[in-house]
Amino acid sequence: MSVRLNLDLADYLILILFLLTTVIVGVASRRTVSTSLDQLLAGRAMPAWIAGIAFIAADLGAVEILGMAANGAEYGMMTVHYYWLAGVPAMVFLGIVMMPFYYRSRARSVPEFLRLRFNKPTQGLNAVIFSVAQVLIAGVNLYALALIMRALLGWDLTVSILVSSLFVLTYLTVGGLTAAIYNEVLQFFIILAGLIPITVIGLLSVGGLDGLFSKVRESTELGQAGTTTWSGVGLATENNSMHTNIIALVFGLGFVASFGYFTTNFPQVQRAMAARNTTAARRAPIIGAFPKLLFPFLTVIPGLIALVLIPHLGLPGGSDYNSALPALMQKFLPNGVLGIAVTGLLASFMAGMAANISSFCTVVTYDITQTYLVKNRPDRYYLTVARIVPVIGVILAIGTAFIAASYSNIMNYLQNLFAVFNAPLFATFIIALFWRRMTPWAGFWSLLSGSVAAGGAYLLYSFGMLDFGTPINASFWNAAIAFVASAIAAVTVSMVTEPKPAAELDGLVWRKGLSLSEGGPGEQVYAADRSRLFSPVALGAVALASCVGLYLVM
Repeated sequence: MSVRLNLDLADYLILILFLLTTVIVGVASRRTVSTSLDQLLAGRAMPAWIAGIAFIAADLGAVEILGMAANGAEYGMMTVHYYWLAGVPAMVFLGIVMMPFYYRSRARSVPEFLRLRFNKPTQGLNAVIFSVAQVLIAGVNLYALALIMRALLGWDLTVSILVSSLFVLTYLTVGGLTAAIYNEVLQFFIILAGLIPITVIGLLSVGGLDGLFSKVRESTELGQAGTTTWSGVGLATENNSMHTNIIALVFGLGFVASFGYFTTNFPQVQRAMAARNTTAARRAPIIGAFPKLLFPFLTVIPGLIALVLIPHLGLPGGSDYNSALPALMQKFLPNGVLGIAVTGLLASFMAGMAANISSFCTVVTYDITQTYLVKNRPDRYYLTVARIVPVIGVILAIGTAFIAASYSNIMNYLQNLFAVFNAPLFATFIIALFWRRMTPWAGFWSLLSGSVAAGGAYLLYSFGMLDFGTPINASFWNAAIAFVASAIAAVTVSMVTEPKPAAELDGLVWRKGLSLSEGGPGEQVYAADRSRLFSPVALGAVALASCVGLYLVM
């Protein structure tokens, strides 16, 4: 990234005020933390709207902001599939179908749920795989955060990475998930305040959406393909900007990768699990789905604007695609507004990294330390562990940030991480949820087989031994391969091993007549929770209908 932003005193004051506020929120949140559950799951006391905003804010890291703007510049309007095909449906499914199982099991993490459904080896395997994934993904967010710091101050990348990590570490260590969630709500609105001016000013400068699409067709290499969402998507791969086909797009991205990410990715699920009852937990991801519907206008559209207005973007000798959004900030925003936009970018990367590290902390504390390393200690011991683990996570993320630095489009890197780590978990989970016969050891081998298959396919593609076309298309196919390999292993091993007794599966698998509504046993049910107008099913239906409507318009 070669963009250098010129901030004045007002911009720096806005930025400093934001950073100080995040630390103050962390210190203030410390008073609510007296147990490990307070530290790692915010005491399960959050209302649905706060958990919902935190859910979507946790997703607004480098993937959503720099990555989607970069994809918008590289692939055009097909990038909206990440939101309307591969985002909202999975979030609705999580809220309506899966959250009751997570929440009512009282599991403190996804790996712990897998122990209840399968066995301790499955929990341990997933805990290790998940921990590796989170430090790799946190490294991406940290790298993106450091890029902005370098653009602001001209610092060396290493110094920027070290300084950037300190702010996230401070409020996570002090205030735990409560601090992370309240900061994420704050960061969400700052992100909006930063991105909306860029989009509005950018569209005005190119003659609105019609003018933008006309310029993309006439003056960029994307041409007509850059302005369409479904046109050219069939069994062939050469007629659309992503060079993908309908199978890879719908099955690989729209089903496996997206459902694997949103329904089993603990940084997101953890925010919903912090809600005050089952109904609030179900509403949380669906509430988050509504801003998800609109974010393409704040990320993909600016990426296309940058492609039209920034000379040589993505070409040899020019800035890489990751520079699309900062380049627009430099071009359009006056001082003061520039400070808000920069703060919004920093907020998004901090929210993404905090989500990765806080969930890493939960899994390391409960699923590795308490389950395997140091058992049967008082809760105060695990609270201390939960305050130390973020330091370890940040140190590891500093190392993995330099891996992310080797990719010109960080979205391609991240999508392959999700294919290796999330797609196998989704296959294992969804089969286990609806098939009672799936056995404990089938869960273990399903997870392992899918991850090995996707990792092997990625390596073969990297060395030119498999031809999946573009890197983005390769990630779709890797996710599909992971899902199929996991499913085959799940069925095969289940046929030769013993399932759990039916009594041990109560509340962990789907059965006819199961009620998913309102609260579970012993939960407080508020009057608002009984509202049919704002029930999870009604809200989910509105979100899905909105997806269809946006596709018809765009």
